[in-house]
Amino acid sequence: MKSTQYLGVASLAIALSLATVEVKPTQAAVFNYNFTTNVTSGANPGQYFGSLRYDDTNLTGVGAENLDVSNGLLSVVFDYLGTRYTETDDVDFPGGIAPVVSFNNGNFVGLSYLVEDQFFIGDANNPSTGGNRFYSIVSADLTSATETGTVTFTRVPEPLALVGTAIATATGLWVNRKKKASVAQ
Repeated sequence: MKSTQYLGVASLAIALSLATVEVKPTQAAVFNYNFTTNVTSGANPGQYFGSLRYDDTNLTGVGAENLDVSNGLLSVVFDYLGTRYTETDDVDFPGGIAPVVSFNNGNFVGLSYLVEDQFFIGDANNPSTGGNRFYSIVSADLTSATETGTVTFTRVPEPLALVGTAIATATGLWVNRKKKASVAQ
């Protein structure tokens, strides 16, 4: 009888956790990433931090794709040398095409983000596609770009996924505690 109760409680916990993280496959989502630049050479070595946010409404998940501020509701914030830069600081922003985040078969690849006379994040060999390299730059000319570090992107978990995981974990621990208590009696 008790194992039936435990099974019932565990089933309820799983159902509740799944209910809190229900995602409809056709529904667009907003994704958040934090990124860290690890500058190892040049005049300003150190770690610098930023974040980006995009809406995947226009992604198909097939092949190479880019989202920019015009088709992906992309926003970028990057703190570098005491200054906070946003997507509006990108050299190509007035045209509404930069910065850019890139994907391959729906998987995040990287960012292309150029702030004149400061830095470029991306791939200097293919600047219209996002990458994970950090360059110091003079003017907006990529021929002046000097690779000085790398960029690491980390997806920020959605709050509802964390809540569902917490519910399932707490319920599992509670069931385990009850089980141990009944064995001890």
